Amino acid sequence: MTDITIKPAQSEHLAALRTIELASFETLRGTGAVTGAPVAASLDDFNRLSEEGILFAAFTAEEIPVGFAGAYITDNWLHIAEADVHPNWQRQGIGRRLINALLAEGKARGLIGASLTTDRYAPFNAPFYASLGFEILQEEALSPRLKALLAAETSFGLAPLRRVAMQLVY
Repeated sequence: MTDITIKPAQSEHLAALRTIELASFETLRGTGAVTGAPVAASLDDFNRLSEEGILFAAFTAEEIPVGFAGAYITDNWLHIAEADVHPNWQRQGIGRRLINALLAEGKARGLIGASLTTDRYAPFNAPFYASLGFEILQEEALSPRLKALLAAETSFGLAPLRRVAMQLVY
C-alpha cells in the first residue's frame, strides 16, 4: 500500500474532504444504502467538526487527502459522525486506520466508548464496524441520543429498516 499518514485535518483540507464524501456517496448508492442526488456535509459542518470534535484525514505521501473520519464527544462518548475513503483508495485498509485513530483518541481522552449510526447491510458499514468490535444495539438498548439520531436520519430520507446504531465500550 502507498504510504498513508493519518493526522488531524486542517481548514485548508475541508473542501477536499467534502469532495471525498460526495464521491463516496456513489459507493453507498451501489449497495442500495442511499438514493437521490449525492449529498455531503457543508464546509461549515466540516469546520465545526474540526473545531468542536475530532477530524482525522488520511494523506498520501504528496499530502493529498484520500479519506477522513470525524467524531463528536457527547455524553462522555465518542460519536463517529462520518467516515469516508475516496473510491479510488478504498479496500486498502485506510478506513480501518482512520476509525482506529478515532478510537485511540477517544480512549486517550478517557471516554466510555464509541457509538455510531450506519447502514445495516452495506458490507463496509455495519459488518465493517462489527469487525472493529462494535455491536449492534437493539431498540431497548438505545440511549435517547441514539434514538434521536436514528429518527433524524429517517426524517432526512434514509430507510429506517436499513439503519442501525452500534457501540463499542472501551
